[in-house]
Amino acid sequence: MKICEIEKHLGAKALTCLGLLDRDVTSACGSDMMSDVLAFVKDQAVLLTGLVNAQVVRTAMMMDMLCIVFVRNKKPTQEILDLAEENGIVIMTTDKRMYDACGILYSNGLNGADING
Repeated sequence: MKICEIEKHLGAKALTCLGLLDRDVTSACGSDMMSDVLAFVKDQAVLLTGLVNAQVVRTAMMMDMLCIVFVRNKKPTQEILDLAEENGIVIMTTDKRMYDACGILYSNGLNGADING
């Protein structure tokens, strides 16, 4: 799924790396626990989270993630936006709750990562 499709499906607003919205993501993860993200997420993924701090971007960088969606209308700080922009990570915000956002993406064909492989 293209990142621009995620933006459309979630009624989200992209805040960084607007020129990268045509990139493909292959899986998604919804978590506020970055330790879970580190343990289970593969590259080329999108992270949905309600946790708004720079550690989220640093975790995404370590896991070669392409996009972070902040749910529940969370607003990232300028520090978060700058860090994401510098590292080519699209940041979006949506008013959807995490459960709903994950369900919308799943029902439109974006699966979770295979944690066994």
